Amino acid sequence: MLPNTGKLAGCTLFITGASRGIGKAIALKAARDGANIVIAAKTAEPHPTLPGTIYTAAAEIEAAGGKALPCVVNVREEQQIINAVEKAVKTFGGIDILVNNASAISLTGTLETETKKVNLMMDVNVRGTYLTSKTCLPHLKKSRNPHILNLSPPMNLNPMWFKNHCAYTISKYGMSMCVLGMAEEFKGEVAVNALWPKTAIHTAAMDMLGGAGIEKQCRKTDIIADAAYCILTKPKSFTGNFIIDEVLLREEGVKDFDVYAIAPGHPLMPDFFLDAETGKTATSQGRHGASQASEEKLMHEGAAGAKVHTESASAKPLSPVAETFRVIQGALSEEYVRTTQGVFQFDLSGDDGGTWYIDLKTKGGSAGSGKPPVTADVVMSMSSADFIKMFTGKLKPTLAFMSGKLRIKGNMALAIKLEKMLTQLNSKL
Repeated sequence: MLPNTGKLAGCTLFITGASRGIGKAIALKAARDGANIVIAAKTAEPHPTLPGTIYTAAAEIEAAGGKALPCVVNVREEQQIINAVEKAVKTFGGIDILVNNASAISLTGTLETETKKVNLMMDVNVRGTYLTSKTCLPHLKKSRNPHILNLSPPMNLNPMWFKNHCAYTISKYGMSMCVLGMAEEFKGEVAVNALWPKTAIHTAAMDMLGGAGIEKQCRKTDIIADAAYCILTKPKSFTGNFIIDEVLLREEGVKDFDVYAIAPGHPLMPDFFLDAETGKTATSQGRHGASQASEEKLMHEGAAGAKVHTESASAKPLSPVAETFRVIQGALSEEYVRTTQGVFQFDLSGDDGGTWYIDLKTKGGSAGSGKPPVTADVVMSMSSADFIKMFTGKLKPTLAFMSGKLRIKGNMALAIKLEKMLTQLNSKL
């Protein structure tokens, strides 16, 4: 963990989406220095499923040693942003730091993304970031060491980060383009940087996306808070950087990253937009790029395809996919059916492609070629080679999904259940 230095004492931070998750973690880290925190977030009344409100966050910030100003702000509403900024300046005398953390996400393909979801992501992620920055900038320019920090990724133009969730990617890269443009526009006046995690971070949003059990593959929000603190305490000449949390913290001398893990020793899921397989942790954006890390790969998936044992020497060997389904069929049990209650369809491309299924809803369960006997709850599309890797433990479904190798339609929670079943099946495969 990165110790506090007191450098943010008396500084005023305007943080969007600070009522929970990463935004609140950054707020609490600054509060321990004695900073003033403007909590600019939507949740004034308790949410039925999400933890925290602007008022519970304010209480935590005050308890940590900071001063809090809770403001109801939906960044889609320009007047609410303007009102909150005016209130912040009136209360604390100015604004020193803006953290654009508020974000909306929908991991859906072009045809599956409703227009209202597209509007939400563009309004919150791009327009909200732009307008909040615009509104705060006149006040930031009066500060001794002003910073804008956007929670957005390096702009990796690998098509795999676009094909499964084009609208979301456009919206997050829009936040990153604000960094690229504003860092140059306000060079020497205001530092503007982007911060992104190397691995998935455990938040309420991640629980919704990944389902139960996903937290073991995540790190705590503390790692982002420590990295943000490190950036915000640097001079304003540190600008135009696209920073990966772990890379920066290693440069700062942090060696123990287990303290940030939810389940130390458990494999971590790489975050979106980072080419984990090539070990590349940041993308240089022209001459303002983040430092490149020469690190080990996050995960080595092994060679394409897998050796599949066939029992009959006289019979013509089954194809790897067919053999995999034969083994799955033999391993199915009432226990799997009882605990899963889902029907999975696999649309495979490449050699030995076609449609296959696993029925873990009907009594006794079944698996095989063709469409399932009842309507599928989840449809998974991928190459047959990646399917084999997935079912022999060389490729985790969550990693396959996040890296664009696996496309999922339907019940995401059931897809997570399948990963648990795979762990048990791997010994038989």
